[in-house]
Amino acid sequence: MKDRDLSACRRLTGLVVLAILLLGTGCTSSPSRISEPRDPLEPFNRAVFRFNTDFDKAFFQPVAKGYRAITPDPVERGVTNFFGNLSDVTSFVNNVLQFKMSRAGSDVGRLFINSTVGVLGFVDVATNVGLPSYKEDFGQTLGYWGLDSGAFVMVPFLGPNSVRDVFGDVGDIFTDPLFNLDPLFKVDRDGVYWGLVALRAIDRRANYLATSQILEDAAIDPYILLRDAYLQRRHYRVHDGNPPAIEGEEDFWDEVEFD
Repeated sequence: MKDRDLSACRRLTGLVVLAILLLGTGCTSSPSRISEPRDPLEPFNRAVFRFNTDFDKAFFQPVAKGYRAITPDPVERGVTNFFGNLSDVTSFVNNVLQFKMSRAGSDVGRLFINSTVGVLGFVDVATNVGLPSYKEDFGQTLGYWGLDSGAFVMVPFLGPNSVRDVFGDVGDIFTDPLFNLDPLFKVDRDGVYWGLVALRAIDRRANYLATSQILEDAAIDPYILLRDAYLQRRHYRVHDGNPPAIEGEEDFWDEVEFD
């Protein structure tokens, strides 16, 4: 494969995994690659992948399309920014846990600017003034301190994950501002929380309606593409964009073909 084509494939699958971190989407086909050591649960994972795919096509995708159809673009961008602003809280905690104080300071600056000037985060002012968004999570923190990702696992409704990141997700819940609505703001947490969780999921799925089609159109096994893209992306993020090489990674990319 030419270097240019290889680079394009890497960028393309990076976009795909952003679209499907919440839900595994696409269609399934027979395995086209030898068994992956990081995927000892492959038969189970493929069954969950099929379930998630069917659920997405029958329910989640139509809801996301309806949301996109009735929501003006400025409002949709504002909703995305609002939830992105909330996620900076979790990012701040995890940057502190990793002793990345300059990044933690950037998270605090983003929260302050976007929550005030940016009207509760509906406008991403911080990015425009040069404060980058890092979006660290507890799975990354565990990886930073040396915990291996463990086996790849497909979670019903939630899509691709790993044993390490499943434990990390628990930590993320407790730093999620939505989870703490009741003690923070003295509101009915259950009603508001689940409403906002549903809106966040629908908004995220709507943002990737176009890119999810890439998975369905891939000339290789979509499950393999999803799994390897997820594991590679998490490896990349744990090492802040400068990961050590993964044995056999280049062999995989040499097999990638797109119509």
